[in-house]
Amino acid sequence: MVTEDYSLEGKTALVTGAGSGIGKAIALALAEYGASLVCVGRTVEKIEKTALELKNKKCHATAVSADITISAQVEFVVKKALSEFGKIDILVNNAGINIPKPIVPLSDFRIHNWEAVPNYEAPLSDNEWRQVLDTNLTGAFYCCRAVGPHMIERRQGKIINVTSVQAQRGDVVGLPYSVSKAGLVMLTRSLAIEWARYNINVNAIGPGFIHTALSERRFTDEKLKKSTLKQIPLGRFGAPRDVGLLAVYMASPASDYMTGQVVYLDGGILAL
Repeated sequence: MVTEDYSLEGKTALVTGAGSGIGKAIALALAEYGASLVCVGRTVEKIEKTALELKNKKCHATAVSADITISAQVEFVVKKALSEFGKIDILVNNAGINIPKPIVPLSDFRIHNWEAVPNYEAPLSDNEWRQVLDTNLTGAFYCCRAVGPHMIERRQGKIINVTSVQAQRGDVVGLPYSVSKAGLVMLTRSLAIEWARYNINVNAIGPGFIHTALSERRFTDEKLKKSTLKQIPLGRFGAPRDVGLLAVYMASPASDYMTGQVVYLDGGILAL
């Protein structure tokens, strides 16, 4: 049984990047605790598959294809969600990408399977920089801006931003990713203060090394895998469901007195 403090019955959640990995795990967990879902992503097949899984679990769910780096598409998603569900109680800004390459070529350093990264041996381009920042940070801003008036009018809402442990520590081949995730941390804190008077909670989850497609190279390269595990005090990788369950807490009444916080789900990495 789900206690009332953690129940999401009657709530509607909009989750970006819900087609796979952490986003999908969050959508499934929120549905498990009673929420209806609006699954957003660029790949139609993936988000429709997620929505179908949710419907098979007797959850009211819909899939909406959109590119969150385009503000007009974000506005369309929110209008569609409000039209179908009447409200948005929970917004999860999860969509994210990484382009794992240094900003200029490093002759003495290459990541595992570097040949598969387009233009790895060329300087990080303007477009690559913008692509990461626009998806990871600006997209979250667009979603908050689009959902904000509705939540403010209702004087309630939960916003969960998925940042990363990389917001607190650098990465030799992830500069734009780390910068975007650090920006998302400050977006979380600033927006939490701005909207606290309207009873809107804004918090963030900072996953560490979670086994998803985005972090696959850390699991396929045995040397990299071993060196990564040595950085984790708990000695193991996290699972997408770990993030999903934390999202349930942040979306539920149990976290009503929590805002402006970033919880790093990292197996102890930042405690070192």
